[in-house]
Amino acid sequence: MKVGLFFGSFNPIHIGHLIIANYIIENSNLTQIWFVVTPQNPFKNKSTLLKDHHRLEMVNLAIEKYPHFRSSSVEFALPKPSYTIDTLVVLKEKYPSYDFVLLMGEDNLNSFHKWKNYEQILKYHSLFVYPRINSIQKEQTLVHPNIHKISAPIIEISSTLIRSMIKEHKNVRPMLPPEVFNYIDGSNLYK
Repeated sequence: MKVGLFFGSFNPIHIGHLIIANYIIENSNLTQIWFVVTPQNPFKNKSTLLKDHHRLEMVNLAIEKYPHFRSSSVEFALPKPSYTIDTLVVLKEKYPSYDFVLLMGEDNLNSFHKWKNYEQILKYHSLFVYPRINSIQKEQTLVHPNIHKISAPIIEISSTLIRSMIKEHKNVRPMLPPEVFNYIDGSNLYK
């Protein structure tokens, strides 16, 4: 089985995540896409992060109608901060016959050389890279036979924007799957 791993804080998951994942599953040879909820990204501030169980629940609510999507809490049991290479080792041990592919925005590719053991990741895994408007190339983009650029739609919705708008009592309903909006609103999150 060929599985795309969509890593993220998903704080919260929004329609942009779903649009990109759906485009990739419909236009690639992937069998499934797993939304890997990251407890702590080494490059992000943890102070604005909701508790793991809230973010995992929102992912589960958002993807429940998508038969090829799964959620993963594999990183919850790993040391913090989470490093992709460590997660890949654990997943490969647990699912030795699976072929894992990383899904990432072009902005992440520009800093990929800073990731822990990025050479090992590229040696054993493909990267499907979707475009981002705000990915200004400050450095030479990495070129490798396992890096595949995908012409997915460019979605410029961010979890940061959604959190900010909620704090300002603005309407974010169109940016979130209905179940996620109801969960956030009903639990009074991000206020």
